[in-house]
Amino acid sequence: MEIHVYQLESLFAQLGLSSTEEAIDRFMEDHAPLSDALSLHEAPFWSASQADFLQQAIKEDADWALIVDELSVMLRA
Repeated sequence: MEIHVYQLESLFAQLGLSSTEEAIDRFMEDHAPLSDALSLHEAPFWSASQADFLQQAIKEDADWALIVDELSVMLRA
């Protein structure tokens, strides 16, 4: 079984967001800190399809799960 290790830029691209370093930094500035009371996929800034993707990545422990967890931690810092 091949396991993919995705980078933050790949996750942003998968979510349909700009994946440049500057765009990711701007996203973090605009949306952090995320309340610990919310799961990442519950954040109000996601579209329905983005939220579903994030939720499924964690629920299914998909290849994306590690980078989705990393994004969650970054948004809470």
